[in-house]
Amino acid sequence: MPLTKVKKDEVVAQVSQLLSDSKLTVVAEYQGTTVKAIQALRKDAKANGTKISVVKNRLVIKAIESVESLKDIDTSALHGQLLYAFNSTDEVAPASSLATFAKTNPSIKFVGAITADGTFMSAEEVKTLAALPSKNDLIAQVVATLLSPVHDVTNALSGNLHALLDGVEAKAAA
Repeated sequence: MPLTKVKKDEVVAQVSQLLSDSKLTVVAEYQGTTVKAIQALRKDAKANGTKISVVKNRLVIKAIESVESLKDIDTSALHGQLLYAFNSTDEVAPASSLATFAKTNPSIKFVGAITADGTFMSAEEVKTLAALPSKNDLIAQVVATLLSPVHDVTNALSGNLHALLDGVEAKAAA
């Protein structure tokens, strides 16, 4: 049953809001993917704050045109059966969610991505982005790198203290 004009306007408004809030919106083909697999993808992606939507491309194009910062985006790649992955907190999460899912479901293929600043990334750029660690992983790596010298100094000092205590204990026993 086709959507009424009111429903279409609601969908366009929802997608416009998702696009304007999203740091990165990844676009992927899903032709040949089962409904059950898409539901599993939605559930897995929700864990990292990513929302997966299947929306008619025509409505997405209208939503893009209604968002001021995205008006200049080339929408020529938006054709066929596409799904859209939105995330308002992490730039890498939607790409990595889809890339992880595509390993077990090869019918998912990247088309590109829409960035928050209004540029359209190619599929290759999205694949490269998907290979990056998540924001939390990067923060953990930086903290570990910063703490490394502190751990080295602590280990060196504790080694010297142990040697001193062993020497004192040996003298006391003698």
